[in-house]
Amino acid sequence: MPLYEVSGVVKSFGAHRVLQGVDLVIKKGEFLAIVGESGTGKSLLAKILLGLVPPDEGRLVFDGEDITNMKEREWVRVRQRIGVLLQSSGLFDSMSVLDNVAYGLREQRVLDETAIVKRVAESLAMVALPGVEAMQPASLSGGMRKRVALARAIAMRPEVLIYDGPTEGLDPINVGRVNRLLAGLRRQLGVTTVVITHQMETVFGVADRVLMLADGKIVIEGSPESLWHSDDPRLRPFLNIARAVMREPRHSIG
Repeated sequence: MPLYEVSGVVKSFGAHRVLQGVDLVIKKGEFLAIVGESGTGKSLLAKILLGLVPPDEGRLVFDGEDITNMKEREWVRVRQRIGVLLQSSGLFDSMSVLDNVAYGLREQRVLDETAIVKRVAESLAMVALPGVEAMQPASLSGGMRKRVALARAIAMRPEVLIYDGPTEGLDPINVGRVNRLLAGLRRQLGVTTVVITHQMETVFGVADRVLMLADGKIVIEGSPESLWHSDDPRLRPFLNIARAVMREPRHSIG
């Protein structure tokens, strides 16, 4: 059974139909990359997966449960199993790193404060940032902010992690560092991973499966290896970038 299944999802804003019948399956434990040109609705699809935007049509099934028409209070339960990392990192500048990473844990009120502090320390260590709890987000580099946001996501110990542009705006060294972290966390935590990205090093470096969103639908699906050798003109711009920085696709980085 798929962990998350999307069927016939449609979403419009006024007369503009962005998603025109998206069908996709997220398999438990996989590393799935979703690519597409800007404005094709990739981030919108992520928000629908998180229950932040309701679809106009279609069906969402998570772990065998139809969640399409869930109320907001019911979505809270589902989101406890789904972590997210946004392009902007979304850190609270008025809070320390400790308080940022602990935010969701405190909202859930499942762990006591001692356990929360321990979980924060463990999560920061997983993203190679031990001992930075007292720092403020403003004093962090862009790459460090991304990693703190990643620590906040994994602190919840989710079953699924959705990354929207996790390496956008980073230099090549930090892109490689974040990619290695994503691959390592997938192995270490056994978490199902969905990455929405323009970064071809991620797509062809760590993904198991790749989907391309165009014209409001999933138009291409396959392994990185199969897409690498594709002559589909819709993939050409992405492949040109990938081939400029990589000799061939590979399943893991470092």
